[in-house]
Amino acid sequence: MPVLETSTGIDFGPLLPHYLSEIVMGILLMVVIYLVMRAKVVPAFEKMYEERRASIEGGMEKAEAAQREAEAALVEYKAQLADARAEAARIREDAKNQGAQILAEMREEAQAESARIRSQAHTAIEAERTQVVAQLRSEVGGLATTLAGRIVGESLDDDERARRTVERFLVDLESQPAAQQTTAGSGTA
Repeated sequence: MPVLETSTGIDFGPLLPHYLSEIVMGILLMVVIYLVMRAKVVPAFEKMYEERRASIEGGMEKAEAAQREAEAALVEYKAQLADARAEAARIREDAKNQGAQILAEMREEAQAESARIRSQAHTAIEAERTQVVAQLRSEVGGLATTLAGRIVGESLDDDERARRTVERFLVDLESQPAAQQTTAGSGTA
């Protein structure tokens, strides 16, 4: 076969085919390679690309679903946290109210106990005072009768007369401090 020459004068080196049959064989082999690629390789690549795309999209969908679940969980967590805070505030308020109520009850009990103790003390003091006054009257009456008997020079053993004398003396004695207090009170005023 004849050697092909270039009309341009450019030397293509080893790329320039020397025979026409090389060009024909090159074209035929290119067509065969193209058909094999189109029939076998390209569908395998397309299948692999589709699987990869589906995997990526599935992963993205899973990630989006996980993101939505996380957001829902966050909203639920915030709601539970708000409920817990409200419950804690309610418990604190209840405890404060119960504390105030217990304090008020204890204060009332203390005041009632104080009033009861004061009442008992006043009653005891009054009973003791009455007893002391009665005892003093009998002792003062006896002493006064004896002293009056010595001063007068006669015996005042008559109990009824002695009792009236003592009563009159004690009434006079009780009225003297009241009269002195009214004169002292008007003198200072």
